[in-house]
Amino acid sequence: MSTSLLALLRDHAAVAEFFRWPGELDLSRTEHVEPVHLANGLSLEPFAGDGGGGTYFFCGEGGEGRPILFADSEGGAALLAVGLPELLRLLLAAPWWRDCPGCTAEESAAGEAEYLEDEPALLDGRAATAAAVGLACPTAAEALALLHRTATGIGREFVLIYTPEDTPYRMLIS
Repeated sequence: MSTSLLALLRDHAAVAEFFRWPGELDLSRTEHVEPVHLANGLSLEPFAGDGGGGTYFFCGEGGEGRPILFADSEGGAALLAVGLPELLRLLLAAPWWRDCPGCTAEESAAGEAEYLEDEPALLDGRAATAAAVGLACPTAAEALALLHRTATGIGREFVLIYTPEDTPYRMLIS
């Protein structure tokens, strides 16, 4: 894609609003609440946050194709995606991913039911948002399976450390 997805999100209010809620990706929040670093020495670039004080970071140098780590405000972290398109597909398909630490079908069904109860137009908004950003929306099962492979595979190389105490964050995905 030649256009920056971050620029697209910033320039299109309806798209940005969908990713802000229910996606919990707020581009206006870029500060993490505490000093952190990656054990592997790669740089961290915060680019978004969620409503609960969590932060999305690009890892390493480069553009929107870099690995993306999420750190919550309670000492948990996980590598969610390799590249912004993969993260956006996850947020489109399963914005309830936080309720799925094992990425199971049962967790996903419960999370989806809760989201649809609170946000009945979620599916309509998802289709319109996916079309606006030019991304195919996977099923929740496909998105969560990829999340699980990423977090428990290469994600093991992206351990977030609370710098003042040199202690690792716990893994959000098991």
